[in-house]
Amino acid sequence: MRTHWILWTLAALALPAAAADCPGLAKLNLPGTTIGYAEDIKAGLFQPPAGRGLKDMPAFCRVAGVMQPSKDSNILFEVWMPAQGWNGKFQGIGNGGFAGAISYDGLADAVRHGYAAASTDTGHQGSGTDARWAVGRPEKIVDFGHRAIHETAVKGKAITEAYYGSKPKKSYFNSCSNGGRQALMEAQRYPEDYDGIIAGAPANHWTHLLALGASGMQATAGSAAGYIPQSKLPAIQAAALASCDRLDGVEDGVVENPAVCRFDPEGLLCRGAETDQCLTRPQIQALKTLYGGLRDSKGKQLYPGYAMSGEAEQGGWGQWITGPAPEKSLLYAFATGFYKDMVFGDPAWDYRKFSLEKDFKAGAKMAPILDAVSPDLSRFKARGGKLILYHGWCDAAIPAQAAIDYYQSVVKRMGSQSASEFVRLFMVPGMQHCGGGAGPNDFGQGGVAQGDARSNISAALERWVEQGVAPEQIIATKQAAAPGGGARTRPLCAYPKVARYKGAGSTDDAANFACAVPEAPRR
Repeated sequence: MRTHWILWTLAALALPAAAADCPGLAKLNLPGTTIGYAEDIKAGLFQPPAGRGLKDMPAFCRVAGVMQPSKDSNILFEVWMPAQGWNGKFQGIGNGGFAGAISYDGLADAVRHGYAAASTDTGHQGSGTDARWAVGRPEKIVDFGHRAIHETAVKGKAITEAYYGSKPKKSYFNSCSNGGRQALMEAQRYPEDYDGIIAGAPANHWTHLLALGASGMQATAGSAAGYIPQSKLPAIQAAALASCDRLDGVEDGVVENPAVCRFDPEGLLCRGAETDQCLTRPQIQALKTLYGGLRDSKGKQLYPGYAMSGEAEQGGWGQWITGPAPEKSLLYAFATGFYKDMVFGDPAWDYRKFSLEKDFKAGAKMAPILDAVSPDLSRFKARGGKLILYHGWCDAAIPAQAAIDYYQSVVKRMGSQSASEFVRLFMVPGMQHCGGGAGPNDFGQGGVAQGDARSNISAALERWVEQGVAPEQIIATKQAAAPGGGARTRPLCAYPKVARYKGAGSTDDAANFACAVPEAPRR
């Protein structure tokens, strides 16, 4: 009888404490924080303040408030916590672009899977491509740069503890793009916030990335002669694939390792009348600039350029780099927004006059606030933190090589053995920005842990944190375009390894590939 009583007591202690009164959280006293409301939300359809209605929601406690760590701060945040079935974990949710909105979809996904979660607008409201809020507001730039995401983690976990009566067992953060920058900022500046972090396509070298954007716009949209219209992108991609697709042993429209690709754009030069199948001399030069990256007057590369082979894919260059017309691309919006509003506070700033001597140096002064490039992750490692980076090789927003450069800087600083104990990088062949593209590109990167750790990157991270099993490969999937078609799978290998075809079986089946050290780049 006594044995049964002991077992029952131990089981009870393992369960999360009963949830507190949700509306009562409105009276919670947190430093620099005002809780606007705390309310119980019934299961079913929930209509958030912005966006579409969220279906199939469980009952949850919704807390919303504002944080003011500085006199000019006004950081909105929300914390959602399942009323029943809390898994004992906390999930931080990041932002894309210039932020400006709370991610209600991210909060909903987390709560549906049993997580307590928090999201913030990072201190301002507006479109993700609009940075006008930054003009003359240095404290708001600090909030955007790193302070808001940290404050949200701290306050979010405090509210979670107050509601459930116990601290989260583990805390995770998973985001992409600017959210990937936020992820690395957390690991570098605030290593105590999260136990496991996923940084997707990180815009972590923010000042250099936006300088690349300005330089690219100067080369393409800055003159009518250099502009490359969308209609010419298929010819560029076809030529790149013709040069490099066979290098991995499988001709499938995807280059496994574009780092070894040596495609020369000169082969596309128009020999007669200009058509969509060829490029003029100014267009050739513009294309070389985009591939070559940001370089100083002596040709030294300051930031990598874009990889070859995915130029014409949906969500690729036609959206990010060329746009439907000059000055209509996302690259134009972000580069001009950064320099006009964040750096100079001058709406008349002209990207056509961009210079390394003036503009790049001025932007670089903001690196201590916006860049997350420190390779010293010793504090994060010391507390048992685990970090996974991923990046699509065909990313037209943020050059994929930048993720490799950061990873290698960590390995150099921390040592290869030490780095292998807490960090992994997965490069995704054929994937565009955070998802999409010609290659298998679905590996659970867009949400919380669910399903098999072998094919879900969030589940792989949690297994690493909680069980000590480091991921060496993750299976990515691409569903067939037509109904009834089979899915295509391929292993994503922990860098520097790449997937190699074994020589037999379907090339659409991940089982017929093995992770191996890549061949040296061809000269």
